[in-house]
Amino acid sequence: MNASVFVTGTDTGVGKTWVSSALIEALARSGLTVTGMKPVATGATHQGQLLVHEDVRALIAASNVALPRRYVNPYLYLPPCSPNIAAQRAGVPIELPTVLEAYQACAERADAVVVEGAGGWCVPLADNLLIEDLARALALPVLLVVGVRLGCISHAILSARAIIESGLPLLGWVANIVDPATLEMQAVIQTLSRHLDAPRLATLEWAPGATPASVAPRLQAVVEALRRP
Repeated sequence: MNASVFVTGTDTGVGKTWVSSALIEALARSGLTVTGMKPVATGATHQGQLLVHEDVRALIAASNVALPRRYVNPYLYLPPCSPNIAAQRAGVPIELPTVLEAYQACAERADAVVVEGAGGWCVPLADNLLIEDLARALALPVLLVVGVRLGCISHAILSARAIIESGLPLLGWVANIVDPATLEMQAVIQTLSRHLDAPRLATLEWAPGATPASVAPRLQAVVEALRRP
């Protein structure tokens, strides 16, 4: 079966990698072979002669299938900026066929591929290529991570509408509390639930000491939605 999914967010810093890593753990516990994939990452650091990225390392650590890094993360850039700008600076353009080939290699070796986007739904990868275009080319259901904080309601509604208008199925959304000081937290989540045309599949509380493994059980509804015929 194919239980693969594309994970996007309302913005950068909303917990896409956190949710993706926990979802990989949850899918693995359901008996599937699973790998994470982050097609494009910016903000890498040097480790000797190699470029490394914490998000990519987290996805690899959660996966139960070991794959070459060129499949898991075909494009990695040093500057912590928009992918199109980072690619232009590096002189290494992001090309959709390369990403699709890497995804196919992952999909051939695992029951499920959890593909994490970069930033939000409309982040540019090149002049004529957005994250949305990449997701559409992969033709996967989309899981929206909403970073619950001031301003998230509009971001979430706009993101959900754009995903639905793209023609891809919006599997559901995860409320990830990134600012525990958010005023009227429950009212914000209830407002999102009324306005987003997709089910809330999980609410992840602010928990600095948590790990993807400890959060995985909270994502059981996402696993069930992905495994549903």
